[in-house]
Amino acid sequence: MKILFIGGTGTISNSVSELLLAQGHELWLINRGNNRTPQGAHAIVADINNEADVLQKLQGMQFDVVADFIAYGPVQLQRDYRLFKSRTRQFVYISSASAYQKPAANWLMTESTPLYNPYWKYSQDKIAGEELLMKWYREEGFPVTIVRPSHTYDCRKAPLGVTGAKGSYQVLKRMKEGKPVIIQGDGTSLWTLTHSRDFAKGFVGLLGNAHAIGEVVQITGDEALTWNQIYQIIADVMGVPLKAVHVPSDLLEASTPAGNNGWLYGDKANCALFDNTKIKRLVPGFTATIRFDQGIRETIEHVFSHPECQIEDPQMDAWFDRVIAAQTAAIEAVRQAK
Repeated sequence: MKILFIGGTGTISNSVSELLLAQGHELWLINRGNNRTPQGAHAIVADINNEADVLQKLQGMQFDVVADFIAYGPVQLQRDYRLFKSRTRQFVYISSASAYQKPAANWLMTESTPLYNPYWKYSQDKIAGEELLMKWYREEGFPVTIVRPSHTYDCRKAPLGVTGAKGSYQVLKRMKEGKPVIIQGDGTSLWTLTHSRDFAKGFVGLLGNAHAIGEVVQITGDEALTWNQIYQIIADVMGVPLKAVHVPSDLLEASTPAGNNGWLYGDKANCALFDNTKIKRLVPGFTATIRFDQGIRETIEHVFSHPECQIEDPQMDAWFDRVIAAQTAAIEAVRQAK
């Protein structure tokens, strides 16, 4: 197949790109050229938001599949529709499992779980994008497939619950230095983590798949872990004791800069477990095989051996210390008042 990715070098898309190339597909990537293009892929260096430039560079090109890994909502999808409605046999939109109902009415998420997230604009944009694409599918036959990943990780970044804007390295560094780290709530909510190579197997199986047109499909692993278990596994892999401080969601929300709270009540403060029956039906043989303790070992080894992954975040580090100190002081004040 001849496939075009908008993006193609991120946490999810990089593994998908590598698998497609290994299978011998013709892969094209549109991006700004800031990251290394996978060997064997064709690069179209452009800003996808510069529609006129992209249109010129796509002149005469047709694709079996176009997938947008970086679109948020209707504004970006309207641009994609104009650019690709007559250029592809299948358009794949990467949405998000965070779009599901919050708080959830059922412990197990399926593709029919209502979409409702009043806490996080990111998820609201994804919902609006899905609705627009399905409208085009119903009214015009636009060949869309919507994919909902959950928390997917690769070798470049550890999947954690509470981090800063620059990612998870600073939390790993704190653990390595014996400093306390924050776990949201009491750490007992169940969470699903999916390695990007596992995700890629399911995703690639949907490309060029006639049964996937007009469908919404979630792709995750089946392993369920509490946040306490996730952090403990990471500490064990690093060979350090875990010094966890459990901080109530209300305190985390109150101390987080305004506008940045969606990640908590709109996502990680909830349980996230998924029924993967549909992807297994559409892609026979699909199963996630990389356990978290296996995948995170690869991640830890990669991060600490690649300086480009070691992005320090002193602001987040100081914020951790302030929140932990404030909670410690509050607890001590309550004890003194007894």
